[in-house]
Amino acid sequence: MTRTIRIKDIAERAGVSVGTVDRVLHARPNVSQPAREKVEKALKELDYTPNAYASALAYNRSCTLYMLVPEHEQEAHWVEIEEGALKAMEARREFHVDVRICHYKRLNPDSFIACYEAILTEKPDGLVIVPTDLDTTRSLTDQLHERNIPFVLLDSYMPDLRPLSFFGQDSFASGYFAAKVLMMVASGEKEIMIMKQTQNGRVTSKQQANREVGFRHYMADHFPKIAIRELNLPLSCSRKACWQTLEDFFAQHPQIHHGITFNSRAYIVGEYLLKKNRRNIQIMGYDMVPKNAECLREGSISFIIAQHAYMQGYSSIDSLFQAIVLKKKINSVNYMPIELLMKENVDFYRRTQL
Repeated sequence: MTRTIRIKDIAERAGVSVGTVDRVLHARPNVSQPAREKVEKALKELDYTPNAYASALAYNRSCTLYMLVPEHEQEAHWVEIEEGALKAMEARREFHVDVRICHYKRLNPDSFIACYEAILTEKPDGLVIVPTDLDTTRSLTDQLHERNIPFVLLDSYMPDLRPLSFFGQDSFASGYFAAKVLMMVASGEKEIMIMKQTQNGRVTSKQQANREVGFRHYMADHFPKIAIRELNLPLSCSRKACWQTLEDFFAQHPQIHHGITFNSRAYIVGEYLLKKNRRNIQIMGYDMVPKNAECLREGSISFIIAQHAYMQGYSSIDSLFQAIVLKKKINSVNYMPIELLMKENVDFYRRTQL
């Protein structure tokens, strides 16, 4: 059995006090260079490996981490991401980890900049960022690199920004997978629908755009004759206005029986279909938010692709903790599983599983 090496053992080998060894191990000041060299030599001779958890506890400093995420409604996967992050904070409470969440307006660079400037004034130890466009996000991450503040990206992987880590799905592969699944039930159709929620004519994340690229790539290769009809619903659209738009769309395209959306709001269509008793139409969507799950059980949503938002939130905070407090090496890219949920297995999905 390997003998436990005590601070006392190191002090005796180095010929210094226990207090001096403690200050060297925890990178504290007031240690002369000769004493430090003696301790470091003793550590090497004894092949000493510090207990990272014990060292972090002994250091007794706080660690303040920020999350910069888009504003969102309650029925969105961002809620689960935030819940996961707060759970990670709770799990590391003894290390004085504090997580603070800031929200910016979608597709609004000025709002993003205002949020990150406010965060930087607080001198954070680390950040979790849901990026906006590349150039605006880079204006933040360049400052973080200059200040040696590590950051993690969620939702969109932008390797040029050199993050500590990324957590999220492979968006292209996810969209390709979604098309393959949808065509198992819609291969005989002449038309299918893509429903988009947009702001100023644009989808609200790079992830959604990349999912659509993967989806269309599969369709072009395997079902080029099936027409893809787009339906755009503005983010600010009221339920009444959305339902009228859906009514008009399906009246114009009576042959459509299947559709997909690449965000977490498939329930917008699902609830309309249930209310109107349109049992011959189904939609496929993303994220296991409660309203999506209910429509899946009722039959207006055919499939949901889950991406473990809770796990993303938890892991992003925990990775910063591991890197900053425990000084551990972190995997740079962490793709979430692409999981398919149906009516028959939705009740067995565990969103909090880590």
